[in-house]
Amino acid sequence: MRIRLIGAIAVLALSVGVKGHDLFHLPDLETKGRGAPLVGEAVSASQGVVGQVDLETRPMLRVGEVLETIPGMIATQHSGSGKANQYFMRGFNLDHGTDFATWVDGMPVNMVSHGHGQGYSDLNFLIPELVETMTYAKGSYYAGVGDFASSGSASIRTLGELHDGLFKVDVGEYNHYRLLVADSIDLQSGTFLYGFERETNDGPWALPEGLDKNNFLLKYTQGDSQDYASITFMGYDADWNSTDQIPERAVTSGLISDLGFIDDTVGGESSRYSLSADWRRDHGASVTQASAYAISYDMNLWSNFTYFLEDPVNGDQFEQADDRMIYGFAVSRAFDEVSMFERDVRQTVGVQGRYDDIGNVGLYHSQARQRLSSTREDVIDQFSLGLFYDAQVAWSNSFRTSIGARGDYYDFSVDSGTAANSGSGNDFLLSPKFNAVYTLNESTEMYLSAGYGFHSNDARGTTISIDPVDGSPVDSVDPLVRSTGAEVGVRYEWNEKLNTSIALWELDLDSELLYVGDAGNTEASRPSERSGIEIANYYRFNDWVSADLDIAFTDASFTDLDPAGFEIPGAIDRVVSAGVNFSNEQGWFGSLRYRHFGERPLIEDSSVESDPFDAFNLRIGYRAERWRASVDLLNALDSDDHDITYFYESRLAGEPAQGVEDRHYHRIPPQTLKASFAWRF
Repeated sequence: MRIRLIGAIAVLALSVGVKGHDLFHLPDLETKGRGAPLVGEAVSASQGVVGQVDLETRPMLRVGEVLETIPGMIATQHSGSGKANQYFMRGFNLDHGTDFATWVDGMPVNMVSHGHGQGYSDLNFLIPELVETMTYAKGSYYAGVGDFASSGSASIRTLGELHDGLFKVDVGEYNHYRLLVADSIDLQSGTFLYGFERETNDGPWALPEGLDKNNFLLKYTQGDSQDYASITFMGYDADWNSTDQIPERAVTSGLISDLGFIDDTVGGESSRYSLSADWRRDHGASVTQASAYAISYDMNLWSNFTYFLEDPVNGDQFEQADDRMIYGFAVSRAFDEVSMFERDVRQTVGVQGRYDDIGNVGLYHSQARQRLSSTREDVIDQFSLGLFYDAQVAWSNSFRTSIGARGDYYDFSVDSGTAANSGSGNDFLLSPKFNAVYTLNESTEMYLSAGYGFHSNDARGTTISIDPVDGSPVDSVDPLVRSTGAEVGVRYEWNEKLNTSIALWELDLDSELLYVGDAGNTEASRPSERSGIEIANYYRFNDWVSADLDIAFTDASFTDLDPAGFEIPGAIDRVVSAGVNFSNEQGWFGSLRYRHFGERPLIEDSSVESDPFDAFNLRIGYRAERWRASVDLLNALDSDDHDITYFYESRLAGEPAQGVEDRHYHRIPPQTLKASFAWRF
């Protein structure tokens, strides 16, 4: 299936853009959740709002599954739970975040030039109970969104206050314990909110995970939703052991179980501490918003994907290290001060800046977490500046457009331990955007969207000239990689109970990022194109029962000629997510959720594929005025399907020196029971 939308509107897209204030701002909604009607408010069929009401009854195995409330998004894991999730959406294996941008309280989550992978997006510092809303927008049509947002983006905002204090305890199988204490205090000048979370977990794996995680959030807020100022301090610290993907042949031969391991010393440790401020003023005819942040981040990750292929004596374990400070700001102003063709114009102009001071990003050969040698060590300074403009015009009561553009400038310097790989550079991209909305009636809107997007490449890849291992020549990559997207869509409110959105989309990427199994990283590769259809449905039977059904089909392929084949490894062709939820102010509540994603090619000629995935999660609980108790049955039908599957060469002890090509997978955790008790004080 190929949707030739790009060519049909290319001329128009060359000079236009979309609304960018507050990233991809949607007007304040009385109902903060997926059931909220967006006719008359959204500028594409692929935007939406998720609220705490959508999260509180949803059984989740990992905090990254917060993003699974976005229709068509899948979050899996191929390692320890302290590591960033693996994400899939719109035919992308997004790795740990490349081509999907995420923010929390205005701070970017994606890491540029990261030790493990470009765009690494670790949400483990987030406390799900303290999420107020998540605004998502799929596609590259929004002027306020820049790097990593080719397939989409999400902006998460935490709560500013709690009506009651919250004390919560989770206890589950495999030594899973979690404690959360949160409350807000009304002060004379504002509100102070605090939240502290501690979690430990061994998981079902033969190698106990030993997760030890601590989170906290401190937030002071003044004002209301229209005029406010806030300052937030967040902290996260964790260490864990990993059961990485394992070779299929090791399981079928009986060497290990499907919960087993090859290297018992892999794992990681990471911390993130941030200070951010946010300010907003509504002047009536204009709105001004400003934010700033500083983030201290470090990570050490030990992995071993090929075992004894490269080093038959010490093994192939490697350590990836990252230690950095991140500083950034954003300022925008929306105003109604001009007219065009006797039509009022809502203009938005903004600027966003980010500086990554990376003291060390390194790759080391290790054994049992002890460094044996340094493959490469780099110091990186990376700065980016984005300017955007948007003009929204209501041409009639039924037709409106959002027209604008953004420009992004990147400047970086790499000081490498291998002198030949040091260097500096810069790049600039102009990205026009466009959205048109036609309102058929009070319940139906049609959308046409187009725009350019991009992702930045790792700074080390833009200055490299020789392989740091063998000294052979290496081609550098472009600093910024262009994407081009378009879609047509419709949003229809059948009645007060049912709403449906449908998007028919296409996305072309100048360079694909592929997983390299024997190195444990990614590299720039071939151009690609994707197209598909997404259908999202939400139905509210009554005040306490609702259901949702999301279906996405994608066709993905490389666009250049190569005898290896045209299939994109890891590209999922279909995603189905469905759920039934019931909830009362007091009394019984619960949720049954199902997710499915299809098989996917593991190599370019599709001669090796992964298996499809199906799983159910169940929550049943009871809520009283001051307390709530619930039981989760995760993977309720005890599926042994695989969260992730790769195909590459590895070598086990005693195997031939050239290694063996094999599927390597990480299975879903088996059926797990978890109980939760929460008390509001």
